[in-house]
Amino acid sequence: LLFGVFMILMFLTIVTVGVTVFDFGYTMNLVVAMAIALVKAAFVGLYFMHLRWDAPLNGFILVASLLFVTLFITIALMDTGQYATLQEAAALRNSAP
Repeated sequence: LLFGVFMILMFLTIVTVGVTVFDFGYTMNLVVAMAIALVKAAFVGLYFMHLRWDAPLNGFILVASLLFVTLFITIALMDTGQYATLQEAAALRNSAP
C-alpha cells in the first residue's frame, strides 16, 4: 500500500513537471500547481502519517486545513502579481531624469 502511494506521489511529481511546459496564464498555472500540491500533501498526511486509519475526523481536519492553507496562499500569490507591476512602474518613474 505504501509503495502504491509512493508511486502516486511520483506520478503527481511528473505531472507537476509536465504541466510547466504549458502556459495557462499566471493565475491558472498557480491554481494547477497548488491543486497538485494539495493532493500530494493529503496523500502524505493520510497514508505516511497514518491518519487514514485514525479517527475519520482527524483526516477530515487535515484535508480541510490543507485546503484552506492552499486557498489562502493561492489568493496571496495572485494578489502579489498585481503589485509587482505597480512596483515596477514606480521604480521606472523614480529612475527617470
